[in-house]
Amino acid sequence: MTNAQGSLDLKPLVSPRSVAVVGMSTKPGSAGLVVLRNLLDAGFQGPVHLVGRSGGEIGERAVLTSIAELPLGVDLAILLLPSDAVLDTVQACVERGVRAAVCFASGFAEMGDAGRDKQQLIADTARAGGMLLLGPNTIGFFNNVDRFHVSMVELELPPRLRPEDGPAVAVVAQSGGIGIHVAASLRARGVPVSYVLTTGNEAQLGLAEILNFLEQDSSTTTVVVYAEQIRSAPHVLAALARLRAAGKRVVLLHPGRSELAQAATRSHTGALAGNHAAMRLAVERAGVLVVDSLEEAIDLGQLMLRFEQPPVGGLGLITASGALCGIALDYLEPLGLEMPAMSLAQAEVLREHLPIYTPPRNPLDLGTLIGPRPDLIGRGVAAEQDDPSIGSLLVSLPMPSSEIAPVWLDAYLDGMQGRSKPAIFVMQNEDIPLPPAMIERAVRSGTVLMRSPERALRALASFTRYGRMRAEWEAAGAGTRVQLPGELPNLASGTLPEWQGKLLLQGAGLPTPAGALATSADEAAAVAERIGYPVAMKAQSAHLAHKTEAGGVLLGIADEASLRQAWQRLHDNICNHDASLVLDGVLVEAMGERGLELVVGAVRDLQWGPVLMVGLGGIWVEALGDVQLLGPDLPLAGIVARLRSLRGAKLLQGFRGAPAVDLDAVAQAVATLGALMLARPEIAEIDINPLVAYGAGRGVVALDALVVVQ
Repeated sequence: MTNAQGSLDLKPLVSPRSVAVVGMSTKPGSAGLVVLRNLLDAGFQGPVHLVGRSGGEIGERAVLTSIAELPLGVDLAILLLPSDAVLDTVQACVERGVRAAVCFASGFAEMGDAGRDKQQLIADTARAGGMLLLGPNTIGFFNNVDRFHVSMVELELPPRLRPEDGPAVAVVAQSGGIGIHVAASLRARGVPVSYVLTTGNEAQLGLAEILNFLEQDSSTTTVVVYAEQIRSAPHVLAALARLRAAGKRVVLLHPGRSELAQAATRSHTGALAGNHAAMRLAVERAGVLVVDSLEEAIDLGQLMLRFEQPPVGGLGLITASGALCGIALDYLEPLGLEMPAMSLAQAEVLREHLPIYTPPRNPLDLGTLIGPRPDLIGRGVAAEQDDPSIGSLLVSLPMPSSEIAPVWLDAYLDGMQGRSKPAIFVMQNEDIPLPPAMIERAVRSGTVLMRSPERALRALASFTRYGRMRAEWEAAGAGTRVQLPGELPNLASGTLPEWQGKLLLQGAGLPTPAGALATSADEAAAVAERIGYPVAMKAQSAHLAHKTEAGGVLLGIADEASLRQAWQRLHDNICNHDASLVLDGVLVEAMGERGLELVVGAVRDLQWGPVLMVGLGGIWVEALGDVQLLGPDLPLAGIVARLRSLRGAKLLQGFRGAPAVDLDAVAQAVATLGALMLARPEIAEIDINPLVAYGAGRGVVALDALVVVQ
């Protein structure tokens, strides 16, 4: 059941011509009566068939006692049944040619393996019969475009979307409660909402299919998604690519960063926990703005609907409070958003309108001037909007009288006239209701109106991070890629011993210490003579996971006599550790000079692909966890920016007499690792700890390497 574009045709589900409500009861307050009332109150004009074991009548409608009594080819069946009755009912619907079904019942994958198997059987039955299935464990959906609502919850039904409302936001959520909350919050701000689609356990229809439908929907330009698990990464990424190509924007809230959150989502929809970091990198690469809270999901949904182009510059702030300037600067620092100085040109434009005691600058504190001179709000907005270093603007003012508030908003709108940089107008004192005239003016003008300056700051910081990330990826598409050599060594399956891992790194162009594998003391002496003393000796075996703990690493060997003694001592240590262990040999390497130790690694997520990690090595990574996670094809400039974002970045730039490290060489090593993961899909994991970085122009050296091959 596909449309002209090859996607599933969801019209029988979201905009059906006929409906059957299965599991009807005439009992007052029953779920069936709520569903029926929601359908009729929304104005559905098509045939509505009722099916219930007890039969009878509801109003003028007869209640059929069997699905077999339904006419052939009903578009949508709404299933109000316990979980144990769903399979037989789905099979009966298939036999009557029902084209789509919504299943509210819980008791499936969220209950564990047995429930997951039962859910899969229901999905397979529907799919084999060519029937769409939404749920189970969903509360239904709201189609505001056609005003067709399927819900077993008594709510104030949203109005029909009107052409004059303009572009709208669609809300997609695995949780019905979250979906309704986000949509209601947006509507309360006057934001038009096209659909609220709650997918539940996603036995058959999931996020990918819903996104494909919204990509074809002309009323929707922005999508807010709450997903507890993304079940089919390739299909979702493909759907996101189509949305982006169509000029549509997506905001995603995905819990699961913590183990407790993963456990909670499993118990809610039966979603299996995935790699949250890998997911985030992949969907951000596909153009999604990922947020970490419900507030951000709502705020960014509104912001992205109003402003299509995300900012990359700093923040401009106009306020009537010097204290708020300081608060904002403190708030922005950990968010990575700066407040640049106003350009000289814009300062001169603004200076002639300001008294001498109010300097034209960013942040701009107008103080009490906005009372007698509300026009200064608009002049300040125009100056900040026209400043090339400013990418977004926040105007945050105290709540005045109900007569003055719309005047200040009009002054803001005068300054915004013909200007398109993202901007938020905040009317503070959020516990005091706004004048209705002001709300109406804000909605009519498309103003992003908020009540909390902190929420506005966070929203603009997230939008800017997204804009800068988009710019990085565009640069990656236009920039040169790391080119790996044509020939790389074949890799055995399992964990490779260090010497084999280093051969792989060498083949990819990553520097390692001079050295070679020796299988006798004489060979070890020859290697040491060639590379020069002092040397290190490391026992080599794929079955020796912790060489140091087993006494398999000896350092600072100064001459041949010491080397021969070390050879025997190392083998004695290994024998005492595990007498059955057979070594490949001993890796003899030149001792390197001291530098700054970094850790660089990569791991392949089975759903989302490779994720890179770079951070300070040694004790720093263990004690502080000071790392950055990167996509495998991030350009060199983006990698350098991530390195500068480390909490310990001062150590990279030279600290207490130490030289600044060769950041370009570090970035090249990280990019090479990413290219290696993309080129060799059998590699599951690479860990280089430490990667020693030296001063500018002196490069890096991988002192140790762990490679795992699937």
